[in-house]
Amino acid sequence: MHIIFLNPQGNFDQEDSHLTEHPDFGGQLVYVKELAHAMAELGHNVDIVTRRIRDNEWPEFAADQERYKSSPETLRILRFPCGGDKFLEKEQLWPHIPELITNMLNFYGDMRPDFVTAHYADGGYGAALAQIKTGIPFTFTGHSLGAQKLDKLGTNKVNWPKMEARFNFSKRIAAERISMQNAARIIVSTGQEKEEQYSHHLYNDAINSSDKSRFAITPPGVNESIFSTKETKLDNQIKAKLEAEFGEDGRPGIVISSRLDEKKNIIGVLKAVAETKQLSEKAQIILCVRGIECPERDICKLSNSEQSVLKEILELLATANIRQQTHFLNIGSQLELAATYRFFAQRGSVFALTSLYEPFGLAPIEAAATGLAPVVTKNGGPSEIFADGSGVLVDPFVPSNIGQGLIDGLERHYELSQAAMRRVKEVYTWQNTAAGYLSVIENVGTAKKLNTEEEPLTLDENKRIIKYLEGQA
Repeated sequence: MHIIFLNPQGNFDQEDSHLTEHPDFGGQLVYVKELAHAMAELGHNVDIVTRRIRDNEWPEFAADQERYKSSPETLRILRFPCGGDKFLEKEQLWPHIPELITNMLNFYGDMRPDFVTAHYADGGYGAALAQIKTGIPFTFTGHSLGAQKLDKLGTNKVNWPKMEARFNFSKRIAAERISMQNAARIIVSTGQEKEEQYSHHLYNDAINSSDKSRFAITPPGVNESIFSTKETKLDNQIKAKLEAEFGEDGRPGIVISSRLDEKKNIIGVLKAVAETKQLSEKAQIILCVRGIECPERDICKLSNSEQSVLKEILELLATANIRQQTHFLNIGSQLELAATYRFFAQRGSVFALTSLYEPFGLAPIEAAATGLAPVVTKNGGPSEIFADGSGVLVDPFVPSNIGQGLIDGLERHYELSQAAMRRVKEVYTWQNTAAGYLSVIENVGTAKKLNTEEEPLTLDENKRIIKYLEGQA
């Protein structure tokens, strides 16, 4: 079977050069890469279709094609022109996606793929456009949805023009509605994701979250060749480096590894430590942020939104007098991250993810696979992942609750780490994820007819959103 992974803003390359480094390069890219690899290993021909960038700052994304060395005959990256050569943020891509789809279909000609798996709203919109022209069916995996982001950012009638100008919510939510309406199935990671995200008022009459026939629950997995308790040659280098940095301080760590994004709520963990004397005495704070070694020096390298998050972090560290016990680690690869996790797991450490909302959360299951005890947000997928008690669930809006959760995680490290590792091995593997997708693909019939080109798919839900915001007032 020939399967496309459509991810327009998916900046993939052989070396994972910028994976998760940029706000646009989040967990969804890890998800797509690992799932594509798993499907290719099962003997399917897989193409990751994305945007070509010819920009001196992003040389890794200039080639039209690239094959993964692990599966050179069955897995390739295809990059097509879309919106010029320069890097564009995902919010700027919307008017250019038809160009990407036209170039993609011209490339394939009569040798059309059998199926498209569409990722994020731009991928779903692109897949719907392709389906109009070809009838190729698609699944939609949203990863995160615009309506929740709109709410979490406190969007209201007054600030709507400013929020719309920055995030293009009217286009994103329109693309999501089109994707939901026309996908053969919607892939979600948890039942909670289905009920909480897709039941939002802004998706009314686009999808019924109670209609089980429209959804497939297929959780993502962990790359066990990287994230496990098995040490590699790299572990010795990482151990030597970290022991030199921490000296004789053998305290466990509160390990945080996420983008500098407001919704990740790193500040919530720091407030918890600042307000909980037991924590500030008992543990170190380990912030794994790619590209940041000395935050005071390196902050200028960041985007404006990332700088804002880091400034808040540094101000709190200074005022709470916990800067000295907070360490910033520049992690350059997943292999290095896994080795770092193992180092701190051996010290009885916890992994903290206190996002305001987390649709699923690859990071905590990757950390759990290495032996860290998970302390995670109760809002979203983690509450289902660790529903068996293998992780500590906390309220991300209440620092004192986060603090108690961190203490619990540190005190019960061995019990929690063992339970979390068992949970990951039993449920969260990419082989299981691939099997779930293939089961859906193999049972999908011919695609239903979409709008004709005379009735184009328009990206404008401005009126719907304003009406929603007026009702919220």
